[in-house]
Amino acid sequence: MDTTTSSPLAAAEAPILLRCEALEIGYRGRPLLPPITLDVRAGELWAVIGRNGSGKTTLFRAMLGLTPALGGRVQRLAEIAYVAQRMSFDELYPVTVAEVVRQGTVRGWGFLRPWRRASVDEALDAVGATALVDRTFRALSEGQKQRVLLARLVASGAKLALLDEPTAAMDAVAEREAMGLLNSLRKRYGLAVVVVSHHLAATQAIADKALFIDPDDQRVVVGPAQEVFHHTSFLARYGDTCPVGTHAP
Repeated sequence: MDTTTSSPLAAAEAPILLRCEALEIGYRGRPLLPPITLDVRAGELWAVIGRNGSGKTTLFRAMLGLTPALGGRVQRLAEIAYVAQRMSFDELYPVTVAEVVRQGTVRGWGFLRPWRRASVDEALDAVGATALVDRTFRALSEGQKQRVLLARLVASGAKLALLDEPTAAMDAVAEREAMGLLNSLRKRYGLAVVVVSHHLAATQAIADKALFIDPDDQRVVVGPAQEVFHHTSFLARYGDTCPVGTHAP
């Protein structure tokens, strides 16, 4: 078992919004990975990297408090917005874009704050999707759907966003646009973002920090993105996919 932490985070940085302390995740009492310790601070963008079945979604569920930890603890110090891999309303019924974004105003696990049309319009404007407001969500392209879901995130007013494979099913151009937009939004609103993506080039280009998990070799690497992307454990799985000098947060 090898748990590696890259350079420690500076003490006098932005406020911590999510803290994992020796967090253990797994099934039926058996840990999937070594303990994970990390702090997510305001304005940071974290990339979570690991192969299919490595525990990324389970980690997110533990961070959200939906799955109990086997050990350690999670401190949620800000409101969290979650964008899952698939949205159930996509195929079940023909909700409009405005209705999808309006759902972002649901706060505190079910309490609905007074809704203003302006909040929807402002969120759609922030992602460049104003023209889509009255269209049916399921009729949109994958890139348009992601813009709408990011507008929903903006409308929520959350300070921390967890996104599980937000560019799944997109082509390369839409993927780059979506990740670039996500990067712009976190800078504009001071969001902290934790994102799972298999599109390494797009994710590595914008990440400040990274978490690499590998249950096969029982390795966890946490730290500044460039250090993680060039760590020997990462390179053993993915090779040198992010050459020196390509990082652009």
